[in-house]
Amino acid sequence: QVHLVESGGGLVQPGGSLRLSCAASGSIDSINTMGWYRQAPGKQRDLVAVITSGGNTNYAASVEGRFTISRDNAKNTVYLQMNSLKPEDTAVYYCHLRKLYTYYWGQGIQVTVST
Repeated sequence: QVHLVESGGGLVQPGGSLRLSCAASGSIDSINTMGWYRQAPGKQRDLVAVITSGGNTNYAASVEGRFTISRDNAKNTVYLQMNSLKPEDTAVYYCHLRKLYTYYWGQGIQVTVST
């Protein structure tokens, strides 16, 4: 099994910044894809950003230029630096890991952007 532990969420004002972290443990292959998804109430879970073990990245158009995903392979940890946050970024953010045909999810962490 793979376990994902998220941290760094909370309340921030519009225009502010947050940094999310997700540490993976367990039966982790060296080749994998990690990333972040988010889900607002009443909406589907959507891709935010993903990064491969080789460093290739992909971003949702709504966050590109504001968010940056990175990873530390030695620590099996993925990060999401979120800048210029908007109220529409408010959601539960889920860490994700994929090993070929197997998928794992974190428990989710709340991010609220509000005055």
